[in-house]
Amino acid sequence: MNSPNATAPMPPAQASRGWILSALMITMMLAAMDTTIVSTVIPQIVDDLGGFALFAWVFSIYMLAQTVVIPIYGKLADQYGRKPVLLGGTLLFLIGSAACASAWDMPSLIIFRAIQGLGAGSIMATVNTLAGDLFEVRERARVQGWLSSVWGLSAIAGPTLGGILVEYVSWRWIFLVNLPVGAVALVMIGVFLHENVEKRSHQIDYLGSLLILLTVGTLVFGLLQTGNSWPLRSGYTLAWGIAVFVLAVATVQIEKRAAEPVLPGWLWRRRVLLGSNLGMVAMGILMMGPIAYLPTFVQSTHGVGTMVAGLVLATMSIGWPLASSLSGKLYLKIGFRNTALAGALLAGGACLAFLGLPQQIAIGWIALDQFFFGAGLGLISTSLLVGVQSTVGWSQRGVVTGANMFSRNLGQTLGAAIFGAIFNAVLAKQLVDAPQALAAELPREVNQIMETLHSAAIPHDALRYVQHAIYGATDAIYVGVLMFAVLAFVFIAITPKHFAANE
Repeated sequence: MNSPNATAPMPPAQASRGWILSALMITMMLAAMDTTIVSTVIPQIVDDLGGFALFAWVFSIYMLAQTVVIPIYGKLADQYGRKPVLLGGTLLFLIGSAACASAWDMPSLIIFRAIQGLGAGSIMATVNTLAGDLFEVRERARVQGWLSSVWGLSAIAGPTLGGILVEYVSWRWIFLVNLPVGAVALVMIGVFLHENVEKRSHQIDYLGSLLILLTVGTLVFGLLQTGNSWPLRSGYTLAWGIAVFVLAVATVQIEKRAAEPVLPGWLWRRRVLLGSNLGMVAMGILMMGPIAYLPTFVQSTHGVGTMVAGLVLATMSIGWPLASSLSGKLYLKIGFRNTALAGALLAGGACLAFLGLPQQIAIGWIALDQFFFGAGLGLISTSLLVGVQSTVGWSQRGVVTGANMFSRNLGQTLGAAIFGAIFNAVLAKQLVDAPQALAAELPREVNQIMETLHSAAIPHDALRYVQHAIYGATDAIYVGVLMFAVLAFVFIAITPKHFAANE
């Protein structure tokens, strides 16, 4: 139920809505461009800074920081309005970008990526909340298509720009390009977005926010370290599991007692929200396999450059907005749940197809496969987001959108950790099991894989073995992706056929 004292938006004119949507798209471009550029230049960053085994943290710390603050931003947007939350988060993202450009080693880059992530959480949550505020349900699929198209355009422009900057300047400029884009976004939001904000006292859930941070942080840290810093079957794993359980229980208890909880209990008691949020967790996990590892795979096994590798990944980001923009006609006919189920089937089918591709297949087939994978993700994400937004009013839309985006980003954070552990474990086993005749020519540690691949002195047989090892590790990633596509289907099936506020 909407509070009568809730902050109310100032209804914008039709022309102003266009300018605001443009501002939101430019703001979204910050997060989109950052993701696509970083994922395609990781080999160059590792060559410069070292620490190949740590590179999963470049993704996971960013997603972790983003994830833990999304529900906080969603709650603050309901309490104080969308505009100040979006402006503050965007500015923080730009500060983090400038810091990343000055990183001197992998640990420093990881720390600065965390600052970026804290700002990106505002962008991801507030932009989507505003889209729900400004447009009706029939229009939101089209608007989400426009917002998602930013990812498609960035997927093409990002790797291309990243490749040019890496080749002619430095990888550090992939972060500096955020600054002029961000400046334009800040000006447009300040000029065109207006709200009527009723000033009244609120109780910010500081303790709940801290416990969410600790719970998710502990969970992801353990997933990254298990199998790397300590064995799966060990006392460390047991202690980590106990710590996660205790923190999770404490978080639930504190949120039950909070006057204005970040994650109120009704988010999980309503079947429509529970199924949708769990489905978004699974979707977030499965999408991180290709995002984090496909560029490295095609560069290592097919011998292509950074730009071509990025363009292969870009096909996923092209299929996503196309399916997203078309999903409106589909969910108006068959419902939000069935549209999302169709997306899970499409994504799972693309995973099966990838596993059936031979190692030396033409790279165009990989790109086509990722196009359909992205289309499946577009159907899932848009139908579930628009669906849950349609079940609440303005004063709860920030919380609901924040929870939905929190679930997706929690999944992405977990996916980066899970697939990082799988990839490193499979590669390490391949190195241990290498034929004795090749052992002297192969790297002894996963950290040395990229250095070995780029060495002109590596014998042909050893090079082929390393490429095959990366091929096998990537196959293992896609087996995991397929499993989570199935899990997403199961979770989405929990939701009612027709979304309603009381279900």
